[in-house]
Amino acid sequence: MKYNRYFPLLIPVVVLSLFEVFFFHPKMIYVVLVLVNLAVFFALWQFARTSQIDKCWWNFLILPSLMSSSAVAYSIFLDNKLIIQLLWLAVIILLYFYLRYTYYYLLNPLAYKPFSIESISSFSNWLTFFLAAAVAYGLQSFLNLSVWPLELILLLIIFLIIYQIIWANKIALKASALYILICSLVLVELSWSISFLPFNYNIAGLILAICYYILIGLVKDYLLNRLDKKALELYLGIGFVSLILILFTAQWI
Repeated sequence: MKYNRYFPLLIPVVVLSLFEVFFFHPKMIYVVLVLVNLAVFFALWQFARTSQIDKCWWNFLILPSLMSSSAVAYSIFLDNKLIIQLLWLAVIILLYFYLRYTYYYLLNPLAYKPFSIESISSFSNWLTFFLAAAVAYGLQSFLNLSVWPLELILLLIIFLIIYQIIWANKIALKASALYILICSLVLVELSWSISFLPFNYNIAGLILAICYYILIGLVKDYLLNRLDKKALELYLGIGFVSLILILFTAQWI
């Protein structure tokens, strides 16, 4: 399809417009979520359908779908209109680059820069993880929902996020399947434990997201055979310093 090259710019504009529809008409949240995911799906399906490199469009769909949906869900808990718009703008920018790199990778390989999808996936997945975790804690706090259904939903989201980052780094599923499962279970167990601490949903989500950063960084480097003392110190150092700063500055409720 000759119009494929326009999708990396067109789809983010469509998604942003749908976000704004939700902003002014919150009751249309389900319609907006469906249309956002359909728009992203259509672009990635078109890329994969006409590509000679990879036809598995569903692998490319995981990240933008989860990121966009999590951003909409998270914005429900925000009162500041400026922060909502800034969050959506950040998501739209990430979506644009993700679709752009995917287009190059699938349809214009000569223009694709190595590790572009890996790089954008790394940051986007972390943001998505934080948003999804914060939403789960927010639903528990504000709606007093039972923790177990939320943890089961979060388990599925965590599994997909970890699978996507492993796939993006071109690690074979046969070699990584057990690690994906173990990491998902470990993070859900941590999520369950954190839910009993007196933190607000943002702090709880951020703590879990930092744990994700440490765990997935170590596992990813191990599977890529590049885990050494320096990498170990880097992940643990950044992670623990971040956790300490959060714990000392967090607002307990």
